[in-house]
Amino acid sequence: MTSPASGRPLRADALRNRAKVLAAAEEVFAVQGTSASTEEVARKAGVGIGTVFRHFPTKESLLEAVLVALLERLAGEAEELRSAADPGEAFFGFFSRVVSRAATKQAVTEALAEAGVDARAATGRAGPGLRAALGALLERAQEAGAVRADVGAAEVMALLAGMSYAAGRAGAREDVLRIAFDGLRPCPDRAAARG
Repeated sequence: MTSPASGRPLRADALRNRAKVLAAAEEVFAVQGTSASTEEVARKAGVGIGTVFRHFPTKESLLEAVLVALLERLAGEAEELRSAADPGEAFFGFFSRVVSRAATKQAVTEALAEAGVDARAATGRAGPGLRAALGALLERAQEAGAVRADVGAAEVMALLAGMSYAAGRAGAREDVLRIAFDGLRPCPDRAAARG
């Protein structure tokens, strides 16, 4: 990681401060929305406003970094779950966690759009890793018989996007997740009807 101003590698204390700012920003924006001030982010992180702007010269660059960090963290979590003892539980648990974080991701994405920043650039950097890790979780869950074999990664990503949008907008979560999960699970009657 290099300094945006000098291009030199960040010192250990600067890396810690950057991580604190990102964590605080995610929390502040999740609770207060993206209209929350960078001063509030600095307060929550326990750093001065100058430290925030040294790492993120604009609020938009901070929002973009929050989105990238969130997607990278989700990809890392999915990657760790690839070796879980229960592939079905790992897949459905990960799906639930992604949906539970949807409001933060959605708020950040919308704020970037309002500022004229294309969130696809941030998603483009972190998205492929998330898609690959989710695809591996899906494959393992299918091999274990926990998820229907006729469901592909593209369908799961679309369902995940739709569920995340619904959770962020309507707040419907547990009941809607249960219905979606029931649709993803193998059903003996469904297999017999096709056979």
